[in-house]
Amino acid sequence: MSAIRPTSDVAAIREALATLGLHGAADAEALKTAFRAAVKEARPDQPSGDAERFRRVIAAYRLIQAHAPSRPSLTPPGETAAPAPVLVLSPMQAVAGAKLDLRLGERTIRVAAPAGLRTGEHLRLRGGGTDGADLYLAVLIRPQDGISVLGDDLFMSWPTSSRLLQEGGRVEVETHAGPRSAWITPEMTAPARVRFKGLGLPARGSRAQGHLFVTLTPSSEAPSPAEDLLVRFTRAWAPERLAA
Repeated sequence: MSAIRPTSDVAAIREALATLGLHGAADAEALKTAFRAAVKEARPDQPSGDAERFRRVIAAYRLIQAHAPSRPSLTPPGETAAPAPVLVLSPMQAVAGAKLDLRLGERTIRVAAPAGLRTGEHLRLRGGGTDGADLYLAVLIRPQDGISVLGDDLFMSWPTSSRLLQEGGRVEVETHAGPRSAWITPEMTAPARVRFKGLGLPARGSRAQGHLFVTLTPSSEAPSPAEDLLVRFTRAWAPERLAA
């Protein structure tokens, strides 16, 4: 099993469609509806919004519009046309790969999804069709546990002391790869965001290694810098270490 590699234009259109929540053919009205819903959800002034995601939604819409004259229905050509069913992955399954049971009509098949699949790609199952023909599964990565995927990158938020955001200092974030720390400054434009290189989707084919973007959200319940330092000190000098 392996993901087929479409042409760059088709891959870009497919990913742009996925960014708007579309997975297949879309007429002008459906495209507008999907764009309005996606841009509304991504608006930075909304609780679930994000400035980077907002920009990507707009860029995806413009890309699709630019290709509309040559692809009126925006349907990927030939064997890469959006099939059913869809292979749905969580962000962590996309990062590490997974073996999943997929229901196909009256039968269930075991699918091995390699690490690094992206939304909009297709996974080829040789002989997976009911007639023995190859089956192509459209990949869709859905947000889970506060983590979402856009392109090659992962996105999440982390509650951070309001005082730390105002005065600057070191922030420690619990990521899927373990604790990571970064320095922030008072001059950072709100909402403050830090990037952890190489913690996004793994490199695959022509796609580069992604990154993890963490939006720091003000919280009165988050530990202050002094409390955070005490927590890390206690962790480093746990009773079992002293006993040893």
